[in-house]
Amino acid sequence: MDLLKNAVEYGIIGMLIALSIWSVAVAVERWLYYRRVDLSQFTDIQTFEMALTKRLVIIGTVAANAPYIGLLGTVLGIMMTFHTMGTSGTMAVNTIMIGLSLALKATAVGLLVAIPCVVMNNILRRRVTELLTIYKVQHGTRG
Repeated sequence: MDLLKNAVEYGIIGMLIALSIWSVAVAVERWLYYRRVDLSQFTDIQTFEMALTKRLVIIGTVAANAPYIGLLGTVLGIMMTFHTMGTSGTMAVNTIMIGLSLALKATAVGLLVAIPCVVMNNILRRRVTELLTIYKVQHGTRG
């Protein structure tokens, strides 16, 4: 059971922390890029849009999947709790509480990663829309 506990503690939660760091790094890189982007270097709006949206899918993917990764940790924590209760033959309250707290911790971390990623993704995509609008106005394009 220690293997399952370590899988939740270090595997699931560690993965969520790593994904969070990766998402923040991408968000910072994109924001800095948006601050210094030169609209005149792009000859068409499609190329400009591709440059603006590069790597945004990473943040969106983390935002969409972090709760499920946390849920996986929750399921593993609950499985560990029931397994421990079943093999020990007792209903030790401390065993139940430890297992369930581990399960809930995974859910909480999943949500703590997902929510800021959704916010970062929305902010960055809003900036993309603004930059595309500026490009269209400067180049006299529509749509």
